[in-house]
Amino acid sequence: MLVEHYPTDKRFEDLLRYFPELSPELKKIDSYLEDEKVYRLIRDDLAKRYPKTKETGRPSTPAEVVLRMLVVKRLYGYSYAETERVVRDSLCLRQFCRVYLNDVPDEKTLIRWAKVIQAKTLEKFNERIMQLAVERKVTRGRKLRTDGTVVESNIRAPSDNRLLADGVRVLARTVVRARELLQQKVQEPFEDFTQAAKQRARQIGETLRKKTEAAKSVGRQHYQELIEMTQKTIESARHIQKQLHEMQEQKAKRLAQSLETFLPRAEQVIDQTTRRIMQGEQVPASEKIVSLFEEHTDIICRGKESRPVEYGHKIWLNEVEGGLVSHYRILDGNPSDADQWKPSLKAHLKTFHQPPQQASGDRGLYSEPNEQLAHDLGVKKVILPQPGYRSKTRLKQEHKAWFVQGRHWHAGVEGRISVLKRAHDLGRCLAHGLNGFQCWVGWGIIAGNLAVLGRT
Repeated sequence: MLVEHYPTDKRFEDLLRYFPELSPELKKIDSYLEDEKVYRLIRDDLAKRYPKTKETGRPSTPAEVVLRMLVVKRLYGYSYAETERVVRDSLCLRQFCRVYLNDVPDEKTLIRWAKVIQAKTLEKFNERIMQLAVERKVTRGRKLRTDGTVVESNIRAPSDNRLLADGVRVLARTVVRARELLQQKVQEPFEDFTQAAKQRARQIGETLRKKTEAAKSVGRQHYQELIEMTQKTIESARHIQKQLHEMQEQKAKRLAQSLETFLPRAEQVIDQTTRRIMQGEQVPASEKIVSLFEEHTDIICRGKESRPVEYGHKIWLNEVEGGLVSHYRILDGNPSDADQWKPSLKAHLKTFHQPPQQASGDRGLYSEPNEQLAHDLGVKKVILPQPGYRSKTRLKQEHKAWFVQGRHWHAGVEGRISVLKRAHDLGRCLAHGLNGFQCWVGWGIIAGNLAVLGRT
């Protein structure tokens, strides 16, 4: 049964007399988290964990405690285990998280509850935070600066040989477990290629380092052997999958679901390896898979010398005066920056119900239609520097004081992105799956905004 909060503990209040009060930052953040609409957003998601979570079962960890502990986790960049330990050991954080003298939920409990919260809920959470910031006159949305960055998936740099070996390992492991469950129903032998595939993948990497034609020829032979191992493993997995579907046990259903997930991905790796290595075809990034476990990962090339290729998702941020990220979105693939100007302005209008007086972006967002769109929406100062050759009229406009000052102010968005990555774990996503990725980004943005509001 879902519990909303712990009752106030008088013993805990008496104890707090002998210890320092909450820091000014936490006091301000606490005032935002006390908002009823914010609390209801999270509570409604937690109530959907099971069909009758609201009505039956033993008392749960209070929804208020879950919300506040998840905020603490991303506010200070803790892991789940560190969050449990720090809250348990700190009277101030016990007070902030409303745990009082009760048992602090362990890391596994937090992980399970965190998975229930949806990405859309976190978007509404951030929107509500912005509404409260406007009501308290922290920002008015008069200035807008917009920019993008990449949040990486938690994967190593991909290669076809490693992906094939991963496919063999995962499928073979599942087949072995399924055969133990099926026992006498399986007659044909199964050859486990896990070690052989791992060794062959390592040999491919060592061989192709030489960059010679002879090495490439040997590498293709090794690739062919690795592809054949993967195909044989897939055939065995398909046969086992049919038998698992006939069983009603829960374990059999989980194994069948695992095969249903990884079989198409392993087949896609075989297809892209055959096209790239055997046929010498240039496979488009949209048709590639770079991880069996984080298949949603995009290949992103932004022309940066330090990181020519990144693996994750491109996210786009709107920042307003006051250092608050008023809107964020996760982009599909690697679209042009110029395409993000219109959605950013529309999102600002939706949040603040009026256009910004000043809107700025990088050179990649410049185009005459983009400038005209901003003017049509009512933006007075549009700061989009033109790349390449500029006419004398354009140079004169870009050298005006308001334009130069706007460019200087726009540079601050890079600092905001840096803080989000360093302080709030937005550099690399440690959650699994697309929904986990979206929630990771959402909590990072919320934590960043709450940190700013706590200092304001």
